[in-house]
Amino acid sequence: MRKERIVVLSGAGMSAESGISTFRDANGLWEKHDVMDVASIDGWHRDQELVLKFYNQRRKQLKQVQPNAAHLALVELEQKYDVKIVTQNVDDLHERAGSSSVVHLHGELRKVRCTKCENLILDWEEDLNQGNLCEKGHQLRPHIVWFGEAVPKIEEGARAVSECDCIIIIGTSMQVYPAAGLVDYAPGHAPIYYIDPKPAISKNYFPNVNIIAQKATVGVRKLVDDLL
Repeated sequence: MRKERIVVLSGAGMSAESGISTFRDANGLWEKHDVMDVASIDGWHRDQELVLKFYNQRRKQLKQVQPNAAHLALVELEQKYDVKIVTQNVDDLHERAGSSSVVHLHGELRKVRCTKCENLILDWEEDLNQGNLCEKGHQLRPHIVWFGEAVPKIEEGARAVSECDCIIIIGTSMQVYPAAGLVDYAPGHAPIYYIDPKPAISKNYFPNVNIIAQKATVGVRKLVDDLL
């Protein structure tokens, strides 16, 4: 008998309580930078040095934080359910907490890739600088999906949602596409739990949504206790 399948869709609010900056504030800035300067393919072409410096800082910050109670609570669900996490986050806090199946829609901060061959991906822990080349002699870049680029793992995420028995959405504004559209693939029978202190969807759009208007560490703990 197969375990029920739960898909978790997580966003910046999932990691905020670990001390990782949410993607952008009300002014469209991310760590005091214009988002399009540091998180777009055009920004990369304009100023590689700025982009590399920005992600080097993010990588250093990631080493200084730990998974929070919400990350750890999701791991407990694997005792009873088949859990797949589809995250917009580029940190590795889900993995470090112990989750066994994580899909990173927007790339991973601790990896880099070749600028010419997107399938040539390397683990990377230190600073990435101009002049760091892949084995084929091309400049390496952060393994991040930027604005203006395709999202290679979106189909894997959509397939997971379409085959699930339950969806848990945590800490996402539901504003960044195509990730925000994944919930539309949910089977009609699948309950949706949405955990966010400022919920961006309502029963007007998803009649079967259960809204838990709390921060991740509180809301996830409550829901996991209920589901177990």
